[in-house]
Amino acid sequence: MKGTVGELGEFGLIRELTSRLTTTPAVRIGPGDDAAVIAAPDRRVVASTDVLLENRHFRRDWSTAYDVGRKAAAQNLADIAAMGAVPTALLLGLVVPAELPASWPSELMDGLRDECQVAGAAVVGGDVVRGDTITIAITALGDLRNHDPVTRAGAGPGDVVAVTGWLGWSAAGYAVLSRGFRSPRAFVEAHRRPEPPYHAGPAAAGLGATAMCDVSDGLIADLGHIAEASKVRIDIKSGKVDVPSQMNDIGQAVGVDPLQWVLTGGEDHAIVATFPPDVKLPARWKVIGEVLNPSALPQVTVDGAPWTSKGGWDHFGDDFPGGEIES
Repeated sequence: MKGTVGELGEFGLIRELTSRLTTTPAVRIGPGDDAAVIAAPDRRVVASTDVLLENRHFRRDWSTAYDVGRKAAAQNLADIAAMGAVPTALLLGLVVPAELPASWPSELMDGLRDECQVAGAAVVGGDVVRGDTITIAITALGDLRNHDPVTRAGAGPGDVVAVTGWLGWSAAGYAVLSRGFRSPRAFVEAHRRPEPPYHAGPAAAGLGATAMCDVSDGLIADLGHIAEASKVRIDIKSGKVDVPSQMNDIGQAVGVDPLQWVLTGGEDHAIVATFPPDVKLPARWKVIGEVLNPSALPQVTVDGAPWTSKGGWDHFGDDFPGGEIES
């Protein structure tokens, strides 16, 4: 598409964006009316929202608009899955400068649409506003399908801790990009476009998961949320956590212990959950630790000891500790 957003105009931009969308059976009324209508057979709606700011969460010289769309959708839809729900819909709030090429929001919408299709959801509406900095606000919706939500508060002593999905890949990709390289490509792409295991969330609920969340802030940080909510201690066994050989190679090249990325890197959006010890888990789940009675030690330990290295993402922290921010 030629021209700029300003030349296209608000309503021209809206027409262009909505023309790129697909739908699902859950969408009763989609874009074009005052509000969308989404079927909610369970009569409960799971909702999550997030904001991405240019040069804080993405950079246009590192990621295409399509990449940013995939990533923005993924990190919100993963939250829905981590509650044990099935994603159904996504709403977009978009702030863009008038001089932005009109192709950028169009490609962004393509990314949002395609990631929604992977999760079984659809973009159903939103709003566009002129502003100085690209800002993307996403709201994702989901349906529990008559199951109870799996919160962070249900883990109990004796439960096992298991994870499915990638850990540390986004942080390793960030390390590569921040040093001016574009390979190994698999890790760079993991940073640009995370691949959450959407279907594992509802499946975990069906298996009897006692607590669950997606790994957005880092494994230790997110397990810390579960430990705090459940009033337990969680111990991770470092020998059970996968560190791919190629990640070891990257770590050696940049002088970082790759276990740091695996334990504290954010934005992979893997799903971590606790299960009763007698549950037979499918092969996609890997047991990496156990839930213990609370003690004077930190709520999450590694091999029985506190993890003393920096890590975990805090939007208001002074230093960048993981893979969340691109700067």
